[in-house]
This record gives sequence, C-alpha cells and structure tokens, in this order.
Amino acid sequence: MRIALGLEYDGAGFAGWQSQPGGNTVQDVLEHALARIAGVPIRVVCAGRTDAGVHALAQVVHFDVDASIKRPPTAWVRGANALLPPSVAVRWAVPVADDFHARFAARTRAYRYVLLNRPERPAVLAGKVGWCHRPLDLAAMQAAAACLPGEHDFSSFRAAGCQAKSPVKTLYSFEIGRDGDLLLFDCRGSAFLHHMVRNLVGALVYVGMGRQPPGWFAQLLAARDRRLGAPTFAPDGLYLVA
Repeated sequence: MRIALGLEYDGAGFAGWQSQPGGNTVQDVLEHALARIAGVPIRVVCAGRTDAGVHALAQVVHFDVDASIKRPPTAWVRGANALLPPSVAVRWAVPVADDFHARFAARTRAYRYVLLNRPERPAVLAGKVGWCHRPLDLAAMQAAAACLPGEHDFSSFRAAGCQAKSPVKTLYSFEIGRDGDLLLFDCRGSAFLHHMVRNLVGALVYVGMGRQPPGWFAQLLAARDRRLGAPTFAPDGLYLVA
C-alpha cells in the first residue's frame, strides 16, 4: 500500500532533505518517526530535495507499507507529529495508487524567496529570510527578470555539483513584489537545478543594488557560464511552497 504525505518544515537546523551518513536531515527524522508507527523500516521519496537551511511549506512524499499494517490516515499524521521534532510537521496523509510517485507525478514546483531589505539585520526573522542591507531597486529587478519565463539553458545559475541530466528547464512564471521591508521572489517551473533559485536571486540583487544594469541579466542567462554570475544567496529565505 502506498501513502502520500504533505509536510512543512523549518530547514534551519537540518543538513538538507536527503539522508546522509552524518544524519541530521529531514528525511532521517521523518523515516524514523514513520518506522516507529509502522513497526518496520520505512523509506520515503520526496517531490523535490531541499538544501541545508531551506524550508518547505508543501513538501510531498510517498512511502510503501505492507497492507497488513492497517493505519488510518489520521494515524500517520498524528502519530508522526507526536514523534517528529517541533520544526517538522505532517500536514496530511492519503492512500494513493501504486503508480503514484511524489517526484515524477509533480507537474510543477513553486518556490518563494523572502528577502529582508533594510539596513538592520533580522532578529525575529533570523534564519527565515535572506537579508540585504543596501536599498534595492524593485523596478530594475523586475525588468531584469522579465526574460526568465520560458524554456532556457540555466547553466549560468547552476551549482557546480548539480546532478541534473540537463540544464534546460522551463519557468512558467517569475515575479518579484514588495511587502514593506520584504521583497518576495516567486517562481514556478517544471523543475529546478541545484541552487538555481538562490543563484537567480543573487544575480537580481546585483541588479537591484546597481552593480549591473537590468540588461546584464539576460546576457548572463544567454552566456550559460556560472562563473559570470553573482554569489549564491543565503538559503535562509528559500521556501518550497507547492
């Protein structure tokens, strides 16, 4: 029997989603909790891996369990939440078809980057937002990002250790807005490369600070060369939202 779960988590205290020899990952604590409920080892598959420090509001995972282990969906939610650390919560659980796959069934993925733009560093929001102390030109960043929707080779925004087979991805939308001192970068696409969103934000911040003109951003995209871009922005403000 295959079960799908919806999760949210604060990634600040974890070494990312994917299980590692050193432990301390979201996958590790989730599998441990589910195994205690099922009484047997459980392995989960996620819709999209998140890096160390990155958060999720709507991560989707699936796992298989023998049909003889009868648990109502509420047991997977309440039971797991009683065993998980406070920074991880199961939002929902539902039985799914045997051919459902959390990763391959996902048609789109959506991320939001939240950037605090004020001279003073964050306190209450520390670990939950990125931060830039210099004033940022929202209109310039919006003009630069206008080239992003569509299918492109995103090599200029790809981490050196990225394991994706192709750097060509499709972005359906990329929007930047402001809410007081917060800048919100919202993007939706078919899939994303390793560090892609954080590298996009880093380059857009360069434009917002006036270190590069808006037209530079399209040139960077076309160059397909990560060495020409800006530094990777902090993981703190990145959220997998859907």
